[in-house]
Amino acid sequence: MSFSLTRRDALGAVAALGTILPLAACDAGEKNEPLGPAADTASLGEPTPVALVRATQFTLGAYDGGYRLASLANGDRFLVVPEGADVPGGLPGDVAVVRRPLESVYLVSTGMICLVDAIGALDAVGVSSVRAEDSPSADFAARLEDGTIAYGGIYRAPDYELIAAAGCPLAIENTNVDHVPEVRTKLEELGATVLMEQSSREEDMLGRLEWIKLMGALFGREEEAAEVFDDVAERVEAASQEGPTGRTVAFFYINEDGAAVTRRDGDYFCQMIEAAGGEYVSFSEEGAADSSPTTVTVEMERFYEGARDADVIIYNGTIDDGVTSLEALVEKNALLEDFRAVRNGDVWTCDSNLYQQMTSMADIICDLRAAIAGSDEPATYLWRLG
Repeated sequence: MSFSLTRRDALGAVAALGTILPLAACDAGEKNEPLGPAADTASLGEPTPVALVRATQFTLGAYDGGYRLASLANGDRFLVVPEGADVPGGLPGDVAVVRRPLESVYLVSTGMICLVDAIGALDAVGVSSVRAEDSPSADFAARLEDGTIAYGGIYRAPDYELIAAAGCPLAIENTNVDHVPEVRTKLEELGATVLMEQSSREEDMLGRLEWIKLMGALFGREEEAAEVFDDVAERVEAASQEGPTGRTVAFFYINEDGAAVTRRDGDYFCQMIEAAGGEYVSFSEEGAADSSPTTVTVEMERFYEGARDADVIIYNGTIDDGVTSLEALVEKNALLEDFRAVRNGDVWTCDSNLYQQMTSMADIICDLRAAIAGSDEPATYLWRLG
């Protein structure tokens, strides 16, 4: 289904909608592990677990009749009801219902765009918080440009009138929605079930990709999802077979305070650096200026001590895409001029959507290998700063 809606259309439709009844869905609270099938869903019968190879932040249970129960690590649960089937009676209050087929989905998570695209389900998306220029998918960008998918404002301040008029039954958010709980509440008041995908909390790089299986369950594309995952995982394995290069890699950007923001050791992108044969230069939290679940921020003097002899620098263009030359990099801090990689011209930057290109993981690893080993020029995702 294609969907095109202007703000004027939205306001008119909202006036006609009157009171919108919310779907029943509530937060089960923070949990460390996904909830398994429980006795309170016994009316569905006995589930068959959907095999997950790497993902740990959700589980899927398959039931007779095509029902699927998704249990997320934060405690949220979703029952996917197949087309033409009834919602089982006696469901517990913490289980939100998602009916297939889906139409006019509100897709907020940039990371899920390439997964939904890969399983051929973009027709089910009606509204997005991602602008065309920020889309990791050319097809998704084209749909935003021609109005097939409507732009619904940024995640923390969505266009509620537009979303309500579109009748979005499902909002696929990322973990940022935890910082704006009022947005979740309002979306639920408008009748949208809110699913917060947590792929960014996966410790394994292929675990992030395996969220494609949850997207497959939601959109009725489970076979396609399994095929994409198996294909990408196989190609990642092949791309990772060349072994260590013996070369060290610093990956960072300079923030507004002049400090270096690095990724934590074991992070998704750091795993790809290591799969490409590089040795990631990491920093501990001890003595850090700041830290988060994914980053460690260090003052430049400490960064200089730890990274000046790195063989390769990859500047994090996913956050700061304004560094387009060595001169622009050194302007960030004069200490960078003394880094080995800068002196040798082994400085690269990356595509701004690199983190969101999960289905292109094998190609990214190949580009990283070419840059780190100096064997060839990367083709797509990295480019050398001159």
